[in-house]
Amino acid sequence: MDILYLLIPLSVALVFFILGGLWWAVHRGQFDDIEAEGERIFRDSQH
Repeated sequence: MDILYLLIPLSVALVFFILGGLWWAVHRGQFDDIEAEGERIFRDSQH
């Protein structure tokens, strides 16, 4: 039972860390144009 006092705060901190990373990625424009990145692979291989 004592381990819950450690695991619950660690899981909450992990959730905030993941949400912060997702917010950072969205804020930096990582998800602005997803389709162009997939098409870039094909354009680069044809040269």
